[in-house]
Amino acid sequence: MTAREQPGGRPLVGASPAAAYRPELQGLRALAVVLVAIYHVWVGRVSGGVDVFFLVSGFLLTGQLLRAAERGPLDVRARWARSIARLVPAAAVVLVATTIAAALVLPEGRWGQTVREIIASALFLENWQLAADSVDYAARGNVESVAQHFWSLSVQLQVFLLWPLLFAVVALACRTAAPGDRPARLRRGATTALLAVFAASLVYSVDLTITNQPLAYFHTLTRLWEFALGGLLALHGDRIVLTLRRRVAAGWTGVVGLVACGAVIPVAQAFPGIAALWPTGCAALVLLAGRTGATAGATGSSPRRRCATWRHQLRPVPVALAAARPVPAGHGPGDSRVRRGRLILCVATGLAALTHECVEKPLARRRGARGRNRITVACTATVIAVALTWQVAAAMRVDPEAVLGDDEHPGAHALLMDEDVEPAELLPSALAVTEDWVRIERWDCTLMAEFPMDVCAQPLPVDEDTQEPVAPDRRIVVVGDSHAQQLTGALLPIAQENNWQIIVIARGACPFSTASEVVPDEADCLAWNAAAADEITAMRPDAVVTLATRDARVGQTEQTPAGFVEAWRRLDAQASRCSPCATTRASTTPCRTACRPAPTTSPGVGSTARRSTRPTLRGPTCPTSPRTSPSSTSPTPCATRSAAHRSSATCSCTWTTTTSRPPTAPRCRACSPGGSRKP
Repeated sequence: MTAREQPGGRPLVGASPAAAYRPELQGLRALAVVLVAIYHVWVGRVSGGVDVFFLVSGFLLTGQLLRAAERGPLDVRARWARSIARLVPAAAVVLVATTIAAALVLPEGRWGQTVREIIASALFLENWQLAADSVDYAARGNVESVAQHFWSLSVQLQVFLLWPLLFAVVALACRTAAPGDRPARLRRGATTALLAVFAASLVYSVDLTITNQPLAYFHTLTRLWEFALGGLLALHGDRIVLTLRRRVAAGWTGVVGLVACGAVIPVAQAFPGIAALWPTGCAALVLLAGRTGATAGATGSSPRRRCATWRHQLRPVPVALAAARPVPAGHGPGDSRVRRGRLILCVATGLAALTHECVEKPLARRRGARGRNRITVACTATVIAVALTWQVAAAMRVDPEAVLGDDEHPGAHALLMDEDVEPAELLPSALAVTEDWVRIERWDCTLMAEFPMDVCAQPLPVDEDTQEPVAPDRRIVVVGDSHAQQLTGALLPIAQENNWQIIVIARGACPFSTASEVVPDEADCLAWNAAAADEITAMRPDAVVTLATRDARVGQTEQTPAGFVEAWRRLDAQASRCSPCATTRASTTPCRTACRPAPTTSPGVGSTARRSTRPTLRGPTCPTSPRTSPSSTSPTPCATRSAAHRSSATCSCTWTTTTSRPPTAPRCRACSPGGSRKP
């Protein structure tokens, strides 16, 4: 009998926390599982049920560890082994089944992501895999995976490994206490440790949620405060004495609040900061209410206690969700969505019951740590082996000798062919399509002036006689986000054929615009766009290529944002105001280019003539050389892109002439304050 079950409602002195059977714990688990399933299957939102699981796990784990520490020294390794052995076999069965089903059902383009996440889930690192993807711009387009729901189980196991260490340190600090004082000192030490974890984790969670919410959602350290809150309830919950009426009210308030949490709060976008106090606070109210014994109580009747067994039957929900994704509201008739949701839950319940009866129960009856460890290692190795076998088989399906544009893969040219073209495998393969983009970071890249981003230029061909780079006929700048960067793949063949040079100025999730189109009012994106415009003005390229529309996706209306148009107009206005010879960035001109002569020729597209009047991509440019000698070197005043050197910089220029006409472009070797030369 716990304190709240006594007629007087007074706590038992010295009672171990959470030592008695607590039906409200089972009810909370059942409610959390049902909410997760309903919100995922029918609503398409996150419910906050995972946060309830974290709090309940902290409640139970803290009570177990404190009672064990009161009995004697904590065997941390044995507790680790038991926790891992309890979770791994059932998880391994689910992951192997998921791998086989995914290989048969999923399109090839999703195989790579699925393999990575299955291996991460087998090692209980799925939350860190998803956290890494959340900050990887190239992985932000990843869709929901068949193993994504293992992130919460990964967090739980990591805490199961951390909590015994925490209590071992507390027990070590209390080792000198007298036997009679040891329980009280252990409780005080555990309270102090949990309060420190709660405060530090909550502050970090709030801060990271504000700065990088996707990363914070999967980060273990941002979730520790929820476990700590459950632990504090286990230690001191019985000290809060409520009347029967208040306990009934607290229980129902907690239940109603949990049910409404996912509908009221955008959990997937707001958690786990301050907003996560809603579901954890509601769960705390249910725990404080306890077993009321009242007919109207939220956890007092036997049918509700029997519903707690659902948590075992809904454990492998990820398999069912992978097989049939929910139909969001607004798509398809309502009765169809209801039937499909019922099918998903029935399949999940059947698979979970089968896993519980055939895997968990038999293994739970096994005795001996050595046997459990062997089973754990074997299960983990099996999952990794199956996933790697799938990955190797997928890699063997890629044909490295296939060539785009050959007779078997004519592409769009097939529309102009008279004869019918036999169907062929897609090129590039869906397995390799994620690598089918131009790696501009392997080009000649330098930092953009006044902003820590790269400007990358296509390497120029080298003249066989002079071993000098051949000046291009045209310079084309591609500016914008990663979507604009993808245009370089189509421009490069044209550029190579016509002796053009492609220069890419790109920043992920920041299209070239006067507004922040992806994240509203993002200061960094606005500053980058301004710096990119200045960079383009200084280069004076022959053409600028960027995106013209946005939202060309299913369910979206393609449009040309006003910020795009304004950015084009400003760039055009700056180019028209640039004088042919602007040696400084005066208030009358926005140009930052050095003095350069007007071109003597204006070759057209495809011309093989060389123009000697284009500046090099980076750094200062040099005045035209007096062609009276084959070569000469002299320090000459020049304009630099650095604000610190704008007034006093000089450059060391070298002019060369060759037998070709016109001569090669002058090259500025260095530029530094006061004429001193940089290495």
